[in-house]
Amino acid sequence: MDKPLFNIPHQTYSMLSQSERYLLEFIHEHMDEIADMSIVTLSERANVSTATIVRLMKKMGYNGYTSFKYRLKQDEKMLDANDSLTDIDDDIKQVIKKNEEEVLRTIQLQSIGQIEDVVQKIYNAKRVYIFSRGFSEMIAKEMMIKLQALDKICETHEDPNIIRVKSRKVTKHDIAIFVSLNGETAELVEACQNLNIRQVTTITLTTKVDSSLSRLSDMTLLGYKTEHSLFPEYEVRSRLSLNVIARILLDSYVIRTRK
Repeated sequence: MDKPLFNIPHQTYSMLSQSERYLLEFIHEHMDEIADMSIVTLSERANVSTATIVRLMKKMGYNGYTSFKYRLKQDEKMLDANDSLTDIDDDIKQVIKKNEEEVLRTIQLQSIGQIEDVVQKIYNAKRVYIFSRGFSEMIAKEMMIKLQALDKICETHEDPNIIRVKSRKVTKHDIAIFVSLNGETAELVEACQNLNIRQVTTITLTTKVDSSLSRLSDMTLLGYKTEHSLFPEYEVRSRLSLNVIARILLDSYVIRTRK
């Protein structure tokens, strides 16, 4: 079962109906429940027809809803295989489990083929631009430093005005990477629109499958984010899944470029 859960090419995703996109988002946000839902229950919960579910499954590369659920069941076994936290306080255990789930679910969402494509795009690009805002800036800066260490010309920008200006000057020989938890930051969306007009390849790291950046980008690397936050009154949600994607991407780049 090496097939990624959301390995949908940009061209295929752009042709999904609104109902199919909504269903994809619903599945992504309820992955811990889907494995035990019948197709009828999912239809009722997501308020879509069973035919829509079957169509989406086939577009995702599965024979149907049953084979998709089988994949999820297999993944659940991986998550529950080793409970080595029996002597830890229950509250702390839940925190550890939450982070473990985000890491494992994010890894499961990755497509080897897509990672290879992104690595090739970075390798062929004359210059790499990385745009981010807020807490995602730390991930962007780490990516920039590592790419520069590998002799790739790379720069990162966080200031909204600079992001807007730079996005109008990037050439089609470059690529742009967006790091955004929810993929809806206004200046990043505007920058991606500018880059599309200039025919620049765009890549987004995000946790929201149906975000504006996901829809606009040529390629999206999707992470898994739990809804629970220990800081609900602040916008400081975990970027752990984005860190995992960035690590996988850059390690893959090192492996491919040093061969």
